Amino acid sequence: MTAAVEISDLHKQYGSRVALRGIDVRVDPGTVVGFVGPNGAGKTTTMRILVDVLRPTSGQVRVLGEDPRTGGARLRSRIGYLPGELRLDGRHDVASLLDHYVEISHTASVSRHDARAAWRTLAERLGVDPTRRVRGLSKGNKQKVGLVQAFVHRPDLLVLDEPTSGLDPLVQAEFLTMVREVRDEGRTVFLSSHVLSEIEQAADSVVVLREGRVVLTSAVEAVRASLGQRVHLTLAGHVAAAPFVGLDGVRSATATHDGADTRLTLDLDGTPDAALRLATTHTVLAVDAERPDLESAVMSFYTQES
Repeated sequence: MTAAVEISDLHKQYGSRVALRGIDVRVDPGTVVGFVGPNGAGKTTTMRILVDVLRPTSGQVRVLGEDPRTGGARLRSRIGYLPGELRLDGRHDVASLLDHYVEISHTASVSRHDARAAWRTLAERLGVDPTRRVRGLSKGNKQKVGLVQAFVHRPDLLVLDEPTSGLDPLVQAEFLTMVREVRDEGRTVFLSSHVLSEIEQAADSVVVLREGRVVLTSAVEAVRASLGQRVHLTLAGHVAAAPFVGLDGVRSATATHDGADTRLTLDLDGTPDAALRLATTHTVLAVDAERPDLESAVMSFYTQES
């Protein structure tokens, strides 16, 4: 199966500054892949190389089976791109601008008429007023226009750099629905975001970038599962954490005292059976379990790496 995106040993330097240090990334067709990392990690540089806004220093890139440096307009028409720093021509109203995007990006599989109808549907879903002048739009409304132009021609691949920047929570939720619809149709999404809860809700897998290197590639659920789970026990009386440390399946244990009771927190990397057996030698007042979210898992990974 030809990958939607295949990056091999990709390097990029800006003068003496190294942005990418030999990264390898594969994005399979019909998947949503989250590209995450701190500012300056190299996410935007990578995405710009995918759409031939930047040229790599060395390495190999294939997008939908083609080299973006030689794929030309035919390849670009199969990609929907939302840059992280969106710039729109402020002289037009929204409708005229989106009509222009339709003219330059429609494909043989989507007629101009259908594409114009599609942008109006997308604009309505995202709450875009097509009669407004672009120069008078807020950052969030400009972002909505950028999303419409990226989605409108039903591209095989969407490359989205911080797509929900400036959007309110309701529009963010609608965007995530649109991403799932794209995946359900067998198309592909490669998106970066600082909002890891979005990646968690939408992505099948995650690629973590740090200082220009890929430090983790994994299914989202596997990243979360790597932290195990956390169990909170409320026990009657003063109970020490020490007997729980070192039990089978227990990574760490801490105890805080609230009046006559103890709040015991157990971080697990296996079954809680041994810890629960010991806990039942005391009076158990409450049990609460939680699994870490993606943000907690990624932050834990960064801490371990540093």
